Amino acid sequence: MSEVHKFLFDGVPVRGVLVRLTDAWTEILRRRASVSGAYAAPVQNLLGEMAAAVTLMQSNIKFNGALVFQVFGDGPVKLAVAEVQSDFGLRATATVVGDVAPDARLSALVNLNHEGRCAITLDPKDRLPGQQAYQGVVPLSLDAYTKIESLSQVLEHYMQQSEQLETTIVLAADDKVAAGLLIQRLPLAGVANLAGASSRREDEIDSHEDYRRISILASSLQRDELLTLDSDTILRRLFWQEKLRSLRGAPGDALPHFFCTCSRERVGKMIVGLGQEEAQSILVERGEIEVGCEFCGAQQRFDAVDVGQLFSDGIKMPEIGPGLH
Repeated sequence: MSEVHKFLFDGVPVRGVLVRLTDAWTEILRRRASVSGAYAAPVQNLLGEMAAAVTLMQSNIKFNGALVFQVFGDGPVKLAVAEVQSDFGLRATATVVGDVAPDARLSALVNLNHEGRCAITLDPKDRLPGQQAYQGVVPLSLDAYTKIESLSQVLEHYMQQSEQLETTIVLAADDKVAAGLLIQRLPLAGVANLAGASSRREDEIDSHEDYRRISILASSLQRDELLTLDSDTILRRLFWQEKLRSLRGAPGDALPHFFCTCSRERVGKMIVGLGQEEAQSILVERGEIEVGCEFCGAQQRFDAVDVGQLFSDGIKMPEIGPGLH
């Protein structure tokens, strides 16, 4: 079963999350393979790391809505998307438009000419009128000459910019498991009110040293260990000298699972959004409107009668000829 394991370091302002996606991840790959064929290994691994990353971030911030992670640029992977809901419903997909080398790294996939970007969007479940989703965007390059080759480093850079919190992330994926470890330094809440300037500086130095020590331990985690070992074994091997306090959820709490938000109703709204003239043009050309979900592979088909019903509220669909009903 896929799992999320949250924990704290007793007496130290550092928290952590360990995610292992098994059944949720293999279901994403199975659906892709059944519709469009399997991803090339580098694309599969990139998407798996993204799926693990959004699950880490969702569990870390407890956001009531969809958290969407996108990577896009000028390589053969035009767009890769991983999305997770507040109940850990998860989906992911990638659009590949060119050949992918077997050993392609991040820059070769999406950042050939420093045009690659990472976008993280927080879309509230119940938006207020006029409320917009929050989106943060960071480049996949440190400067005009240095490309980032690790998705973990991209996210650490994003967390530092968006939350001003030191964060260490380790990610790995193959065709069976997508996993990740997040370690984050917490702010020293209340210190300004409880101590003098000298004491505050000492606390900050101690906090930084504690985080640095734990970060070095976390960064020593190897890809094979993250993919093959269970969460308890990983944490015990890494932090055996630290006092950990587990924050495992109660039995029955939501675990990561495949979930797609597509529906026939949503597709219908999309067709209405195209406009009657465009919908009519597609019907004349193809006889029906067919839309496939890139996340789950579901196919929705609308014939002339279906489309006519979509536009029936005060709109009369023109005749399109015999044989299409």
